[in-house]
Amino acid sequence: MRRSAALFAPAAPRPPAPPPPRPPAPQPRQATGPRPRPPGPPGGPGYGLGVDLGTTRTAAALWRDGLASSVPLGGRAHSVPSVLYLRDGTVLVGDAAARRGITEPEHVVREFKRRFGDDVPLLVGEQEVGADELTAHLLRWVLATVTEQEGRPPAHVTLTHPATWGEHRRRLLLAAAESAGLGGAGLLPEPVGAAAYYASTQRLATDDLLAVYDLGGGTFDATVVRKTADGFAIQGEPSGDENLGGADFDELLMEHVAETLGISWPSLGADDPAALAALAQVRDHVTAAKEALSTDTEAAVPVILPGHSHQVRLTRAEFEDAIREPVLRTIARLGDTVTSAGVTPGDLTAVLLTGGSSRIPLVSQLIARELGTPVAVDAHPKYATCLGAAIAAGARLAPPAGRTAG
Repeated sequence: MRRSAALFAPAAPRPPAPPPPRPPAPQPRQATGPRPRPPGPPGGPGYGLGVDLGTTRTAAALWRDGLASSVPLGGRAHSVPSVLYLRDGTVLVGDAAARRGITEPEHVVREFKRRFGDDVPLLVGEQEVGADELTAHLLRWVLATVTEQEGRPPAHVTLTHPATWGEHRRRLLLAAAESAGLGGAGLLPEPVGAAAYYASTQRLATDDLLAVYDLGGGTFDATVVRKTADGFAIQGEPSGDENLGGADFDELLMEHVAETLGISWPSLGADDPAALAALAQVRDHVTAAKEALSTDTEAAVPVILPGHSHQVRLTRAEFEDAIREPVLRTIARLGDTVTSAGVTPGDLTAVLLTGGSSRIPLVSQLIARELGTPVAVDAHPKYATCLGAAIAAGARLAPPAGRTAG
């Protein structure tokens, strides 16, 4: 059977202990096109690499010289869309694939992480491709990009995965990594990665509890983790929603724009390249407006279509009204996850927000109101997970000559 390319606490190895905080706190480099660092001396310890393969975006970070920093994978941002273009042996990744998807959507695949572990392949053009093979393509590209920037491959790589993934999908991820040239890669649950990075910037005591609320571009995950003497342990049953994330909020705003203008997006013409390009631009403007509403009270969406030019005003209040119900669903799921861990909201040190969509002010407001728990907004919610994975990879590096691991 063909399908189109549309979409427990695991017995994971105990994660390595995050290093103690070191001033200054790890900060992702600004996305202004920093120059790649020259490779270190051949005999040096090298660098650790953490990779967060998200449903909608992929990010990576390095651990070197006692600091974690995000890697500029894309031209406009450090993360890239988790999008692949496949045709006649050509494989494009990220922004390049997304651009091809405007005029050749049948050769582009998105959000394939949702299908990871599914035996039914996805149909990309005329090819049937498994989600694990697509993941290998993406990992291979990340490894090549980082290796080119750094002048040599990483000494160790840690990959993150949802806490809800069982042994079958974790084994498939390791096999995909092996196929991509990442033999010996380590695995780390995504909430543990986020907690590890948080612990590198904030002091946590042994047995402190964090509820990790991860609202990304394509999925929502909720997990309770306990600080141990040598890392973090998942407590209770992680849960989530594989069909709810920032991309769904984009769709709600697209519907709002269409209703405001009295138009139907499908009526623009699926075979008209100019209309497809214009629609893709509207989607970009909608996403930018959504992100702007996290810091501003209103934003404008330019809508330039063949024969039409409009500007739709969006207010934060309108946006919050549109997403309030799905956000409340995630908070109810978070409450159930806390209960499954055998604790109450009052036992939590904080609810840690991670994932780009967690920056929406309504999220922290509703969590505080519904659970009455302190909310910790990560300084880098889009990169916290890969930064934590980089810290875990760094813990596996051999110490430089003359130094012992502390």
